[in-house]
Amino acid sequence: MTPSLALAGHKLPLLGRARAYVCGITPYDTTHLGHAATFVWADVATRVLRRTGVEVEVCRNVTDVDDVLDAAAERAGSRFDSFAAVGQFRFDRDMAALNVRPPAHQPRAHNHVEDVVRLAAGLLERGVAYEREGEVLLRASAVGLTGDEVPDDASTVPVSVRAEDPLDPTVWRPATPGEAAWPSPWGDGRPGWHAECAAMALTVLGPAVDLHVGGADLRHPHHTCMAAMAEAVTGVGPFARARLHVGTVRIDGEKMAKSAGNLLLVSDLLETHPAAAVRLLVLDRPWADAWDVRPGDLDAAADRITRLYAAAGRQVGGEAAAEAVMAALLDDLDVPTALALAEDEGGEAARTVLSVLGLT
Repeated sequence: MTPSLALAGHKLPLLGRARAYVCGITPYDTTHLGHAATFVWADVATRVLRRTGVEVEVCRNVTDVDDVLDAAAERAGSRFDSFAAVGQFRFDRDMAALNVRPPAHQPRAHNHVEDVVRLAAGLLERGVAYEREGEVLLRASAVGLTGDEVPDDASTVPVSVRAEDPLDPTVWRPATPGEAAWPSPWGDGRPGWHAECAAMALTVLGPAVDLHVGGADLRHPHHTCMAAMAEAVTGVGPFARARLHVGTVRIDGEKMAKSAGNLLLVSDLLETHPAAAVRLLVLDRPWADAWDVRPGDLDAAADRITRLYAAAGRQVGGEAAAEAVMAALLDDLDVPTALALAEDEGGEAARTVLSVLGLT
């Protein structure tokens, strides 16, 4: 039987190999639980696929060419690339502590600027982009971007003053004084955010991917525009066969973010609780749902981990129970059902859950 993973009602049959692109961090601050949720879910999705015998190739980018990162580096009195390297080291350390497997590829945006220039040139050659005063913009109307796809949780991205239409995303733009800049046929400049990811994904994984992962706030405009650029330049569509947009982590109803001052840092959580408890806190819910972290949640997750370990030691719950666990995980990554089966059945079912969810 062909392995398949159902996500958001869509089945993803796989023939032995899968390519996953995970939108990574902009490394200018320390990893918080909101960041970690996306990467833990990405890790679980790939573990589930690997359990079925599928070989998964994961690419998780690093956005180290970014206006916010540049500003943070300037405040710290550091070069943008050195500042980003330190942030990346801390992020990788937190991911290792959370038992998130390292990706096969971890491209950094500053190493792919020439690929963005090629992307921009290709879009111009296809007639779906235009150049204004050193800026290259994708013409939204030419690639089917109408604005109808904008969800309620869409991110806000400034509109270029050179855009013919507010929906036209930047592929390449001129650098302002003091910014790091690279040469291009349109003058020294910098990549647009969506174009960075499109160029890295195309360069590393080819013209399409099986799974595209990111936080819910990246659904639009980032993933929408990234996919539009990739599809327009290659003629291959859809760019992603399936998407995993992980629900937002909140405190008191407000999204966890540095600007809100409500961060729960992974490093702080790991000082008081085991990594398995932090992972379980993230995973014990539908992956697409936004959720609030409440006092006592992490203690409850730690208690449940203890129960799962005890259940795994029972000599019950044979192959059929383990198969039921995998059936739940392949059905929209239904972790709550898999956990309930593991506790009820124990034995092999619990051991399967602990292994596939990375809780051991």
